[in-house]
Amino acid sequence: MHPHFPLWLHALSIASLVLAVLCAGWIARDVRRRPPHMAIMALVWPLCALFGSVLWVWLYRRFGRATPDGHSHEVHHDESDHDDLDTDDKTPMWASVAKAASHCGAGCALGDLIAEWAAFAFPAIAVAMGWHTLFAEKTFAVWGLDFLVAFGLGIAFQYFTIKPMGDLSPGRALVKAVKADTASITAWQVGMYGFMALAQFAVLRPGFGDIAPVASPEFWFVMQGAMLCGFVTAFPVNWWLIHAGVKERM
Repeated sequence: MHPHFPLWLHALSIASLVLAVLCAGWIARDVRRRPPHMAIMALVWPLCALFGSVLWVWLYRRFGRATPDGHSHEVHHDESDHDDLDTDDKTPMWASVAKAASHCGAGCALGDLIAEWAAFAFPAIAVAMGWHTLFAEKTFAVWGLDFLVAFGLGIAFQYFTIKPMGDLSPGRALVKAVKADTASITAWQVGMYGFMALAQFAVLRPGFGDIAPVASPEFWFVMQGAMLCGFVTAFPVNWWLIHAGVKERM
């Protein structure tokens, strides 16, 4: 337990993380029994549950879970279909947008896990990203790494959504994935960084004397809130991308 943080915050952080891991584990087990129409969603759903917890379990059960006969809500729609309610699977527009945003959310979640722990284990990575030169605070240097890894993984998730949908060359599918998710990932990271900055430097440090280090439950509890804020900032961007035909409706 971090010496600066109260017991209630430590216990709340652990409880939230344990619940999220249980939710992610349940979804991971369920998608093995009921594979989604889009194979990449078998990774997206449990990764998003690591921060979205019971909210993403509900979203998965309501709009993503395949039925016992193999049908799924993960259905490809024509780019010209932007009505508020799809006539085939009755998925409302907001749910389609939430699923689309979850692609970049999964990439951001996995990217942050990889980047934060890598910089913790190997501080030279943070130094290479500008710690001690561009930034006095290590957190800001690591955020650059977070963005690069999250961006790469988010584009990969989008690529493996787009590529199976049509007869596209790998290069064309990659270009389409970059166009579809660049704005979404950027919007997500803006919301995430904003919340992390407020929580770490405007709440924890002045309130308890220190920011939450990576190797603490408090850090990842704050990260859960930050990821949810990222979803909020990415949601309208994904709505616009789908409406404009840049990103396909799910």
